[in-house]
Amino acid sequence: MELTEYEIDDLYLRIPLQFFADSDEKTEEPTAKRKKEARDKGQVPKSTELNSAIVLLFGFVCLKSFGIKLYTGMLEIINLTFEVYMYKEDLFTVKGIISLGTDLAIMFFTAMLPIFGVMMLAGVISNMMQSGLLFTAETIKPKFSNISPLKGIKQMFSLKQIAEFFLKTIVKVVIVGIVAYQTISDNVHALLNTMNLTPAATGEYIMTTIVDLGIRLGMFLFVFAIIDWIIQKRKHKTQLKMTKQEVKEEYKQTEGDPQIKGKIRQKQRQMAMSRMMREVPKADVVITNPTHFAVAIKYDPNEDDAPIVVAKGQDYVALRIKEVARESNVQIVENKALARTLYAAVDIGEAIPEELYQAVAEVLAYVFSMRAS
Repeated sequence: MELTEYEIDDLYLRIPLQFFADSDEKTEEPTAKRKKEARDKGQVPKSTELNSAIVLLFGFVCLKSFGIKLYTGMLEIINLTFEVYMYKEDLFTVKGIISLGTDLAIMFFTAMLPIFGVMMLAGVISNMMQSGLLFTAETIKPKFSNISPLKGIKQMFSLKQIAEFFLKTIVKVVIVGIVAYQTISDNVHALLNTMNLTPAATGEYIMTTIVDLGIRLGMFLFVFAIIDWIIQKRKHKTQLKMTKQEVKEEYKQTEGDPQIKGKIRQKQRQMAMSRMMREVPKADVVITNPTHFAVAIKYDPNEDDAPIVVAKGQDYVALRIKEVARESNVQIVENKALARTLYAAVDIGEAIPEELYQAVAEVLAYVFSMRAS
């Protein structure tokens, strides 16, 4: 049977809106366990822009500090090449070329070593700032899903990735353009005056200008990178969000299924009740309220220093204790105040306190006299 348009509209109105809701929607904040599992797998919020900006900034600051030494080292390399090695007879032999290359490489890396060291240290510090001290082998484990060409193409050409890449690129290009234009504008007259300087002085000035440009650029990119890191952190938190079902499943795994725990507690209570009821026939007397409380007491002068409470209960449990006592011919004595006090003050298996000796002794004396008669 076909439904008319009005019947279809009426059917939609009768269906609850929850029926259309997405049950898998991740609306819950990630738990501590979820965050720890992600961290153990190497999944931490990280911005490559921040790494690059810090390394760039530290590199140019180091150049500012060691620039003269580096410049002198480079001049020494040039002088050594043209003033010493050019006049060697074996320059164009294999031995001469190896000797020249080795000496130049040593001099170059010696001059650049402080800068390389500072940049490497900056990279390490940047990573530790973002993720802390993290050692995990998960990221280097081979996974077939990671080498899937189809998955790689999807990630490369996803609309979100492309938009993010172009947005970051445009912002960085704008920053570089503005900073470069401002720096050149501030130094345009000085750059024109370098024509009147010696080549060494011109090179030193140009190098200083480039270093200043790099520091300013690094500072602006650092601000941009901080914003990117905040975005990446929020993005990571969103990715770790959980559905209500995932939270329930995790709770079951860590704390146990509430239904199962309830059944276990119920079973434990039943077993404790059963053990307690087995002690009632061994009691000498059951002191009652008479309906709300019942306390079973046992006293053996040869074994116990004081009377022992072997069972106690309230309402239904009290009724059951009295039933077992009657079946086992255990004397039941009504004493409302004493029954209530013993129930509140003494746990099962404990001796009665000294302040209740007199009251309990009177009850026991009565019970023993009844037996003797």
